[in-house]
Amino acid sequence: MEINRVFAGLGGLIGAAGIAAYAGAAHSASPHLGTIAPILLIHAPAFLALSLLAKINRAAYLGGLTLLLGLMLFIGDLASRDIGGDRLFPGAAPIGGTLLIAGWLLIAATAFRALDFRK
Repeated sequence: MEINRVFAGLGGLIGAAGIAAYAGAAHSASPHLGTIAPILLIHAPAFLALSLLAKINRAAYLGGLTLLLGLMLFIGDLASRDIGGDRLFPGAAPIGGTLLIAGWLLIAATAFRALDFRK
């Protein structure tokens, strides 16, 4: 079966970033790294699964893209607070969290064949 290599690569990178965040949390006083790490590690296997599902289901592909944007905003805002001492922009974390929820709902929608736009 052919895979979506972008999602597979993202799964590996997100997993590596999660481990790095845990290591950083263990060795620094950064308050958000302990929050960032499990969020990343939860999403890493999801992207690995999406690398298979997104090739055959458009809703899964859109869900993966929505998850990616949500992670970038949510995690980006928390990391920006630790690294730069300021937010990414006002509302970045709530927007990112909302996109994460929407992405998961799109992925859940793959269970319903009617939402598979390729068939």
